[in-house]
Amino acid sequence: MIPVLEAVSLLVDGAIATIRLNRPDKLNAMNLAMWHDIRTAFRYVDETPAIRVAILEGEGKAFTAGIDLQMMLGVGAQVRDECDGRTRENLRRVILDLQDTLTSLERCRKPVLAAVHGACVGGGIDLICCADMRYCAADAWFTIKEIDIGMVADVGTLQRLPRLIGEGMARELAYTARKFDAAEAREMRLVNRVFESPDALRAGVREIAEQIAAKSPLSVRGVKEMISYARDHTIADGLNYVATWNAAMLMSSDLQAAMMAGMSKSVPTFKD
Repeated sequence: MIPVLEAVSLLVDGAIATIRLNRPDKLNAMNLAMWHDIRTAFRYVDETPAIRVAILEGEGKAFTAGIDLQMMLGVGAQVRDECDGRTRENLRRVILDLQDTLTSLERCRKPVLAAVHGACVGGGIDLICCADMRYCAADAWFTIKEIDIGMVADVGTLQRLPRLIGEGMARELAYTARKFDAAEAREMRLVNRVFESPDALRAGVREIAEQIAAKSPLSVRGVKEMISYARDHTIADGLNYVATWNAAMLMSSDLQAAMMAGMSKSVPTFKD
């Protein structure tokens, strides 16, 4: 059963799930409910065999305005303890839990395609850096905003973004909080492609998702696992892991279906 969510909508259409940040009146500012809903939604996608690909997007005029400032203001009361050490331990646990909500995109075995239109601010950068691929509309703009509110971004941008766009550019954007547009995001390879409008973005990303969904689900899950593993390990470690993976997974019904379809020039059908 699709989970009931408060600040995120989840629509399943065929093999594709669309997860949409859904506080348009607040420019999809990320309140506590949204952080938790994101984890719940991606856990559902991961655990539902019929879903093969997920699309992440925003409702309304923007992808997200970033973390909800009311949530930020409420953290002090949430973690307060008469013991200063315990207060700080509580705060650390809150930060680790927020990190975990976004890491749920990486834990999800299915590919996640982020489709960004309008503003993508602060926590929105943290969020899309966890996706497998990122696409945007021509009206999209981005900023790592945390430095302007006197804090260090702490839920993933500083760890993931340098691997995507290079350390020098990531430092510049994090130190200055300057805005950059869709064209620059494409130039620095933060996004794979820029579409002319939000409607074109949704249609284009849907088409890519459908192409992925038609492939062997077991193989797609394996590719995600291998690329994510290789990012954090040596080449030798990655080669060893993929050898072990294929020793376990290669002789599958998907392999047979793909080979038979190739020989008969037909479209293969795969089990979820």
